[in-house]
Amino acid sequence: MAYIIGIILVIITLLIVGLILRKRVYDVVDKYEAWKLDIMGRNIASQLGRIKRLNLSGEAQEKFETWKERWEFIITKELPDIEEHLFDAEEAADRYRFSKSKKTLNKVDQILSSIESDIEKLLQEVDELLDSEETSRLEVESIEPSIKKLRKKLSQNRYQYGKAEYYFEVQMDELEAKLTTYYDLVESGDYFEATELVNTLKGILDKLEVQIEAFPALYKACKHDLPAQLDDLYSGLKGMKEDGYRVDHLAFEKEIRSYQERLLDTVRALENGETSGVQEMITDVDERMKEMYQLLEKEAIAKNYLENQMPSYQQSLDAISNDFHDTQEEVETLKQAYYFEDNDMERYLDLQKTITKLEGQMVELSNDMESKDSSHSELRGEVEKGFQQIEDLQQKHEEFKKRIQNLRKDELEAKEKLSEMRGELYNISRKLKKSNIPGVPSYIWNMMETATEKNSRVLKALEKQPLDMAEVQQAMNESKKVIDNVVEQTEMMLEQAYLTEQVIQYANRYRSQYPLLAAKLSESERLFRSYEYELSLEHAAKAVEEIEPGALKRIEDYQAQAVVTQS
Repeated sequence: MAYIIGIILVIITLLIVGLILRKRVYDVVDKYEAWKLDIMGRNIASQLGRIKRLNLSGEAQEKFETWKERWEFIITKELPDIEEHLFDAEEAADRYRFSKSKKTLNKVDQILSSIESDIEKLLQEVDELLDSEETSRLEVESIEPSIKKLRKKLSQNRYQYGKAEYYFEVQMDELEAKLTTYYDLVESGDYFEATELVNTLKGILDKLEVQIEAFPALYKACKHDLPAQLDDLYSGLKGMKEDGYRVDHLAFEKEIRSYQERLLDTVRALENGETSGVQEMITDVDERMKEMYQLLEKEAIAKNYLENQMPSYQQSLDAISNDFHDTQEEVETLKQAYYFEDNDMERYLDLQKTITKLEGQMVELSNDMESKDSSHSELRGEVEKGFQQIEDLQQKHEEFKKRIQNLRKDELEAKEKLSEMRGELYNISRKLKKSNIPGVPSYIWNMMETATEKNSRVLKALEKQPLDMAEVQQAMNESKKVIDNVVEQTEMMLEQAYLTEQVIQYANRYRSQYPLLAAKLSESERLFRSYEYELSLEHAAKAVEEIEPGALKRIEDYQAQAVVTQS
């Protein structure tokens, strides 16, 4: 029993699944049926009828027939076939042959999609044809008056176009001939070809309008303005030559003739309607003429400069020459008394060499002014350079004169300094003699003797002929170093001696009370009499510090205060 129920349930399930699948097929069939009806309901015929307002001949007639046949084929053949395919799909579904039904419906989808694509393409081609006709018609409506306007402008301004008038007339005749061709193409229904022709016409017309607009200015510049300017430039160049200006090196005559020939060729090209590159050529000629005028003006200014500045240049050179001649005499005199260092002699010889070179250049300049082989601009450059060299030379010359003047100044300063150092030694010697110390240590006398010898060496260096200030300065530095040391050591020695006396006097108050202190003070006094002031101070200071700590500091402060008071 359960087995039978299971079979029944399976059958019921299969029936339900089958019904569901069949329902889906019916739904798809209904969708495609609606799609088919939508296509059939479209007013394609009226869309095709729009082109009947055109001339239905030639290309337009062929396209119309093609579109009409395609639409009729869709209505009479493809759509009815779809009806049969949909019926077959339903019948297969009723028999539960869903695979066959799906295959049939896929075929229907492909056919309908293809029909949609063809209809879209058909309507697009119709629109393109109509748009092409309308666009070309509107373009032609603007082209015709433009051609008439150009003819009128050319007729009213013939003198501005010269022989090129014929070229432009021919161009406009060709445009009008192309317009006639356009109407013939429209009459024969060849609208796409007519549109292409109109586009070509428009491009030619635009170019021709630009040419006609720009031509008068170009023609006038090349035919009249620039040639006249070149003639003026040539006349001015010739006049400058006659007035003595040196302009041959510029070679402008050949260049001017070249431009005149180029302008003649350009005028012939313009008369044949060739305007390409003309504006660039006009700009080049104009800019080059400006450059020529600038160069000629520069040459004229240079000539005027030379006429005004050459005497001044000669005077400046003569002045520095004469001034240096005085320096030469002074150097020869000084060389007998002083030794010149290598650097100073190099400076002197460089000055001499530069002046000789400038004098040679002046001779060459004078010759060039007479020979007329060099341009005034070149000569001006040389004169300006020469002025700068003279200025630099004057500065170096002044520095050199100060340098040689310093030789005498250095000698006097060295002698004065030597006298000062001798005075210092004398003062030290006098101070030692006036001091109340038992005697002077030998190292002080030795240092003073060395300082005296160093002073003698300075004196010998000053008495040499020629005088070598470098040697004098070296001896002076060595002597100064020794004398400074003598002064320092002497002052220190005297301070130690005076301080020792003060310490011993201070410590005497404890002498009777402390035998050991008395012994140490006796030793300090012995050293003091032996001129060993530093050791004597150490013994005395140590002895008194043992009895009274800080006593040495108080004695030093008292002595320092006493020195300040005396000062």
